[in-house]
Amino acid sequence: MGVKQAGTRPMQNKKVAFWFYRLLSMVYDDRCTGVAWTVEIRDAAMQRADLCDRKLKVVDVGGGTGYSTLAIVKKVDPENVTILDQSTHQLQKAREKEELRKCTIIQGDAENLPFPNDYADRYISAGCIEYWPEPQRGITEAYRVLKPGGLACVIGPLYPTFWLSRFFADWWMLFPKEEEYVSWFKNAGFEDIKVEIEPPWWFRGSLRHGVIMGCWVTGVKKKEGDSPLKMSPKLEEIEKPEGVFSSLGRFILGSLAAVYFVLVSNYMWIKYFIFPKGVAV
Repeated sequence: MGVKQAGTRPMQNKKVAFWFYRLLSMVYDDRCTGVAWTVEIRDAAMQRADLCDRKLKVVDVGGGTGYSTLAIVKKVDPENVTILDQSTHQLQKAREKEELRKCTIIQGDAENLPFPNDYADRYISAGCIEYWPEPQRGITEAYRVLKPGGLACVIGPLYPTFWLSRFFADWWMLFPKEEEYVSWFKNAGFEDIKVEIEPPWWFRGSLRHGVIMGCWVTGVKKKEGDSPLKMSPKLEEIEKPEGVFSSLGRFILGSLAAVYFVLVSNYMWIKYFIFPKGVAV
């Protein structure tokens, strides 16, 4: 089975992702952040974002419950941080966190950001790109809203090489390849592009099952103004109606594929303790 084109995977759909996170928001912080998106990986990712000044203006795109934002406000004054997400349910969880009370929290679309050109010093997006129907459009928006000299940091998954994991990845959400990340950043106009991969502490061996969270891509905007890449009209709008059966089918297929990767993650976590250190598993 070949890699599906952007926007065709079941969860790579804003409306389906909205309802998926409607349910996930109830357990997200407690159950969904400790295996693949650990505190250690999260904090290390923020180092790549070069949060070198507390006065930096930062946008956390796809910030959800504010799990990533908690690391940002350790380095940046919360009143300079904006959390954006399409899920009202996830954002409500962010509003309940005492550390984020001074942040600006807004509902919005990662592929159509409600910020002017040259607005922010840092653009950070963790665990969001995999749901975008048009990742190139989202990265182009990141370029547009950054000031000259601003840096974008995107953290997301990486495509597996093992045949069964590839199959389920294609039936879940977007797992980009390293070269795809680089291409999207280059096309948008970014320079000094870097890609680093740091899986969870329990992960050893090849990347045959891919990475759910741990591929970090950064790029710098050198010139002011909009991206040099001119995008065609959007393929999907969140308001666009979709049939009940079509949405339900996407939801079920995507959820089943997600279960596979949960099982794989726990399988690899257990193997970490069984096999001696230094042995690839």
